[in-house]
Amino acid sequence: MAATLIWIPLLVVSTGLLAGLVGTEAQETTLHPLVGRVFVHTLDHEAFLRLAEHVAVPPSVPVTYHAHLQGHPDLPRWLRYTQRSPHHPGFLYGTATPEDRGRQVIEVTAYNRDSFDTTQQSLVLLIGDPEGPLLPYQAEFLVRSHDVEEVLPSTPASRFLTALRGLWEPGELQLLNITSALDRGGRVPLPIEGRKEGVYIKVGSASPFSTCLKMVASPDSHARCAQSQPPLLSCYDTLAPHFRVDWCNVSLVDKSVPEPVDEVPTPGDGILEHDLFFCPPTEATARDFLTDALITLLVPLLVALLLTLLLAYVMCCRREGRLKRDQATSDIQMVHHCTIRGNTEELRQMAASRDVPRPLSTLPMFNVRTGERLPPQVDSAQVPLILDQH
Repeated sequence: MAATLIWIPLLVVSTGLLAGLVGTEAQETTLHPLVGRVFVHTLDHEAFLRLAEHVAVPPSVPVTYHAHLQGHPDLPRWLRYTQRSPHHPGFLYGTATPEDRGRQVIEVTAYNRDSFDTTQQSLVLLIGDPEGPLLPYQAEFLVRSHDVEEVLPSTPASRFLTALRGLWEPGELQLLNITSALDRGGRVPLPIEGRKEGVYIKVGSASPFSTCLKMVASPDSHARCAQSQPPLLSCYDTLAPHFRVDWCNVSLVDKSVPEPVDEVPTPGDGILEHDLFFCPPTEATARDFLTDALITLLVPLLVALLLTLLLAYVMCCRREGRLKRDQATSDIQMVHHCTIRGNTEELRQMAASRDVPRPLSTLPMFNVRTGERLPPQVDSAQVPLILDQH
């Protein structure tokens, strides 16, 4: 049985002889998403590239897209956009809620990264209610062997539903939601071959769950998963090997039994009823706060004053004195100290009284025996540098 998905193929616009993206008027496409059903729209390069007839789209043309709600900078809360690289198609996907019923216009702008040409396309979304029976039995699976872009096309999604029918009671299965594991708190995998981001796939049906699925979601299976053991699976895994499902992350929701309606509280008059355990006073007695203020101010001041007096006594009244210091010092150290101090004082006195004649050795030229200077008419060049001192 074919899955009732909403995949919208884009028609190739083959009018004109322009190669690349063209800046003509925005195209308008009307789509019909359904509330509670997954909606997938493919942004293919062929829908934005206008080429001549019988001309294939070059796979090397890099194109990126930017989509937003008309009059808003971003997409509506239920719609997501993803594109693996500029050489891959983009996807708009999500599941509309009952609050999103009505008409929404999504504006898509395509950018050619080679020629820097742009073109626009308007997607008119007419969100309505689905037809057919309700889907009270819903199950969500974590597929670790795929990225979200690999499940969004119609072929992998239909293959997943076909394989899942072997684990469910006979009945029609429909996709309700597709979410990337990164949007649910997952980590980006290492760039190793075979590592995928993972994707959550939510499926609904009017048929009840099989015994196999109930066993997977049982408390015993959760206990085994907590101990890093495989859960209980009493049937053959028909999803393998194409889809590697993490059976420890399977959740089942049964909406066939209506939830009890909470009682609506009736508003009262705002006055509490009489209670024996809560008797608030009706009148407040007068109270004098002067004593509390004095205690708050005087006690810290008194403590600070006592500490100040104690510090002054320790610093000023408890000095040991020079006599005790000299007695505790050895005689050799005292003699050494006194000698250095005396010599220092003597040098200072000699430096203060420097009124003495200059030494003869500091004069220009003199006779060593007589102490007289040479007459100016004497040729100094004939005087030996070292005179006889006998």
